[in-house]
Amino acid sequence: MSTSVPANGQVSFWFGQTGFPPRRTPLDGSTTADVCVVGAGYTGLWTAYHLKKARPDWDIVVLEREFAGFGASGRNGGWLSGKIPGSPARFAEERGKEAVLRFQALMNEEVDVVLSTLSDEGISADAVKSGYLRVAHAPAQLDRLRASVIHDREWGNTDETLLSATELKKRVEVAGGLGAAFNPHCARIHPARLVTGLAESVGRLGVRLYESTPVTAIAPHEATTPFGSVSARHVLRCTEGFTSELPGEKRTWLPMNSSMLVTEPLSRAAWQSIGWEGQELFSDQTHAYLYGQRTADGRIALGGRGVPYRFGSRVDGNGGTSTRTVVSLARTLAALFPAAADVPVAHAWSGVLAVPRDWCPTVRLDRATGLGSAGGYVGQGVTASHLAARTLTDLVIGEDTERTRLPWTGRTSPRWEPEPLRWMGVHGMYAVYRAADRQEVEGRRTSTSPLARVADLISGR
Repeated sequence: MSTSVPANGQVSFWFGQTGFPPRRTPLDGSTTADVCVVGAGYTGLWTAYHLKKARPDWDIVVLEREFAGFGASGRNGGWLSGKIPGSPARFAEERGKEAVLRFQALMNEEVDVVLSTLSDEGISADAVKSGYLRVAHAPAQLDRLRASVIHDREWGNTDETLLSATELKKRVEVAGGLGAAFNPHCARIHPARLVTGLAESVGRLGVRLYESTPVTAIAPHEATTPFGSVSARHVLRCTEGFTSELPGEKRTWLPMNSSMLVTEPLSRAAWQSIGWEGQELFSDQTHAYLYGQRTADGRIALGGRGVPYRFGSRVDGNGGTSTRTVVSLARTLAALFPAAADVPVAHAWSGVLAVPRDWCPTVRLDRATGLGSAGGYVGQGVTASHLAARTLTDLVIGEDTERTRLPWTGRTSPRWEPEPLRWMGVHGMYAVYRAADRQEVEGRRTSTSPLARVADLISGR
């Protein structure tokens, strides 16, 4: 597979395919509102959408530094998944197992709620509810996969099924595939089409969305920008991986870097060899994490951690990806799908996701200050952002609902360590995970590499 990439960065392939929508005007002077939402990604836009639906007479303002979907919402892997973000066991320690089981049930339901809303709003996002596959392609991975299915069933994934190598092969041809777990609660989506359509929907509802408007400070009942301030009863921070850019938030959530590439469309012969007619989302059982999809126009999009973290919680601007990362992802894609080995890479890009120190997200509102926030989805935010937005909506309008009693509501995560400990820890963790993956692929026959357990201790998962 050639790793000469015609397009690198430029936000993402998804926006490269759809084109960038015209920018909305920035804020022009100070104003007041009932609610000010900071950030026009999935969380911020869904929050504005549901607040406006619940309270049509409220004046709602959304402030966005770049344009709607510039961050992870326009760069992700397109997994509308029912997987709980964070650790079920940690949530259970804090709120009890029954709360976690209900959380999982609501996440599964949320996949269908989002798909129904997209249909109602006329948002065409290449959505297909296809489920997802977690594939084992080394003996140690297979043992870990089997154990994970048992673990997942204990936490509410009762309809996740284990597939044999033969059953996997009938769905998709993965080189060395020894088995897989299939979960039906997932849909493929086109990230940019979803977020662009959602931004248009909130605009039609009467939400004021200002782009090219960076928020420089958030204080009780006020968001400050270079062009004026917005005074509001509630100011809601929905900035996910870009939270570290705000004053005082450098150590709140770690901006974890994730990279993707997408191929040119595969030939009919290649797809006949690979299969994948069900268009399931795809991941494997490596520790360093891998995810992908078959796109609506017949490409393979594959993602992984690449360079996982930039010193000082820096975030990228335009999504540029290192040559080393492109080479690594391309080799992985060719190894897993040999029929695609000669298909050129069309586009590579990167983005950041928010990781709390305990790897568990939160939805919060302080009634005294009017300050609220939601996020920290650890890479599972496409569906979770919608449930979080509905939870935040309930909190703002003062309703006691099943959502407001979920385990993520009102919780606080520890802050990340100062530099250079933060940089050393994250890079050391992924170096050890990759070494564990090499051990397992190169000959470890059974059980997880002990190195992975060391990395788990470093990560604090």
